[in-house]
This record gives sequence, C-alpha cells and structure tokens, in this order.
Amino acid sequence: MREVLFVVGEASGDLHAGKVAEALRVAVPDLPLAAIGGGHLRRAGASILVDVAELAVMGFTEVLAHIPRHALLLRRLSARLRSGRVGLVVLLDYPGFNLKVAAAARAAGVPVLYYITPQVWAWGAGRLATLSARITKAAPILPFEEALLRSHGVDATFVGHPLLDRAADLPTMSEARARLGLDPSAPVLAVFPGSRRSELARHLDPFVATAALLRQRIPALQVVVSVAPTVDIPATQCPFPLVRDASFTVLRAATAGLLKSGTTTLEAAVAGLPHVIGYRTSALTYAIARRLVTIPHIGLVNVVADREVSREFVQGAFRPDAVADALVPLLDPQSQARRAAVDGLAAVRARLGTPGAAGRVAAMALELWRAAPA
Repeated sequence: MREVLFVVGEASGDLHAGKVAEALRVAVPDLPLAAIGGGHLRRAGASILVDVAELAVMGFTEVLAHIPRHALLLRRLSARLRSGRVGLVVLLDYPGFNLKVAAAARAAGVPVLYYITPQVWAWGAGRLATLSARITKAAPILPFEEALLRSHGVDATFVGHPLLDRAADLPTMSEARARLGLDPSAPVLAVFPGSRRSELARHLDPFVATAALLRQRIPALQVVVSVAPTVDIPATQCPFPLVRDASFTVLRAATAGLLKSGTTTLEAAVAGLPHVIGYRTSALTYAIARRLVTIPHIGLVNVVADREVSREFVQGAFRPDAVADALVPLLDPQSQARRAAVDGLAAVRARLGTPGAAGRVAAMALELWRAAPA
C-alpha cells in the first residue's frame, strides 16, 4: 500500500495537516503516512522525515540562508517520489519550496493535492500557471480563491477555513478571563507580536511601547501578550504577562487587540475581537514586497472583507502614539467605532465557510490516492 506524503513548512501547517491525517486514519486505519512535519502529524501516526521546526523561515532575505538545506531536502523527497512508494503528495502553504516538490511529484507521476494554496492573489500571480501545470487538485481556504484558481486552469474547490474547527467551542469573555486570572470588569488589551524570532525582533518593542502608552491613558487597562510555547521573553523587555499556546482564550478575554499581520487577524474575526494590525519587516523585504504586492490591504481580515475592517499600520507608519490613538475607541464598549468593527468581523467570519475543512480535504485526498495508477 503506497503512502500519503505530507509536506508542511511551519507549525500552523503541521496543525492543519495533522487534522487531515487524523481523518485519513479514521477512513483507512492502515494507510501509511509520511511527512515533513511536526508533533501534530506525528500524533496522527505519520512517520516524520524532517521536523518542521528546522524549516520555518519568512521574508525574502531570511530564506536565502536556508537554500542549501532546502536543496538537500528536495533531492531526498524527489528520490522518495521516484521510488514508487508514494501514492499522493499533500502540500500545505510554504510555496517557495512546495511548488518545487509539486514539480518533482509531477515528474514522478504522483498526484498532488495542495491544501492552503499560495497567496497568488497578493503578489504571486505568476505562480498561477505554475500551479495549473504542477498540481492535480487545490483545496483553498479563502472564499475568493476558488474562482481565481479555476479561471487559470486549476482544479480548485473551496473547503472553508480550518480556523472554524478550532473555534467550535470558544469560551465566553467571562470564562476566558477567569482562565487567565483577569479582572472581569476592567478592559483587556490582547497583544500578538508574532511567533517567529524575526517577527518578535521587529514587533515586540513597538507593541509593548503602544501598550504602555495605553496604560498611561487607561490606568485600569489589563495587557496580556500571547506568545508561542517555545518563546521566552525577559521581563525587562516585556513587563506584561505572557500567555502561551492559548490564542483563542486570549482573544475571547480581550476588549481589543494589537495584532501582527497574518492568520491571527482571522482568528480575531472568528473570536469577534476588534483590533488594529501592525507589521514591520526588513527594509529589503519591504522594498521588494512593495513592487510585487498587488492588493491594497496586508491584513487577511481586510483581504477577505475587501475593505479596511481593521486599521493597518505598516513599516514606518507603525508609531506607538498613532496605534494607541486607533485602539482607544476600540477599548470603549459604547463607541461607534467598536460597534462597526464588531459588525465587520462578523461579516468576515460568515465568509469563511463552515466547519469541517479537514474532513473535506481528507475526502479529496482519498479520492486522488485511490484513483492513482498502481
């Protein structure tokens, strides 16, 4: 029996791939699984070829240092694909590497399912032809991606956003505050500076400075900083309490949020938390991105809404005083700005589809795996 090979590039991909692998195990208990992945795929029964923690990078300049390692890994995967032991490749995000894996799979006659497809609508429109030539089936998670991919010859089906499954049992605000030991009657600011070292290096200080300014204006304000389980930040750099591996609890406990750009903004939409978005990257990465990015918004919540639901402060525009000014009305339960933000986030959540994305992707995977030539 030939294996299903998963390839992910970071922890979030491992989480979503793990859910698909669990669904595959239920359908075909003895199905062999292998992966470039992490703990979630391992617990689902996949044999881990390389741990995802060794791969996670971001930005244009940051990727350069990892090219030799990626080249070696690609040669290893190509040999595995040519061996005949792989019946299906399931790729998740990580396009710079995964599109090369797709080419190797295509050359070896192995079907490819791409779940959480590259954000070609933002800056990689040239990759649409590449996707069409290299993958068998796409499972996009944003509502507008299906039509875009299909218009360029990609067999695509919108499966809904996997965040909806994680958010199935959200706590109430009072429950979340009790879990975190917060005062139930005082306002709470949730701070999400990012999970990667490069993100923290650029976001943590200005995010903390913004929170400190808000504390001066609103003395009763409680500040909670959400970080990844492996992140260790000294109290001298961040005087506010850190909460690890409980993002939805923090989002539900908060009155408003200061979030780095990315999937966290969609998590906030699912949780119904008004927020502003801050983002900084290296000067070179930003200069390149300005030439390539073709959409007016950087925050995913605004991309899905096709308008600015959440204020964005990018690169030099991120000044703690300006960001604090934008957050003050969101921390006021009676403000019109807060009510408008809540309504906008509810509309975004409705566009994300329905729960069950992993099960739908697993069904696609099994169909492709069973149809593949022996």
